[in-house]
Amino acid sequence: MALTISLVALFGLVLFFLLRSHSLGWGSAFVAVGFGFFLASTGAAGPINELATAVINAIPDL
Repeated sequence: MALTISLVALFGLVLFFLLRSHSLGWGSAFVAVGFGFFLASTGAAGPINELATAVINAIPDL
């Protein structure tokens, strides 16, 4: 059975746990979210999506 999860949800969860463990400050989290938001509106969004899809497809189903 394959489990499907959005990468946005996964990165959001990782960011949440980094904030909870105090490994990442609120300022750094704001910068990370802002960077992701603005990166999504550039021409780099397509290749990043293709790379993420290729990596996910390379992982064998359990």
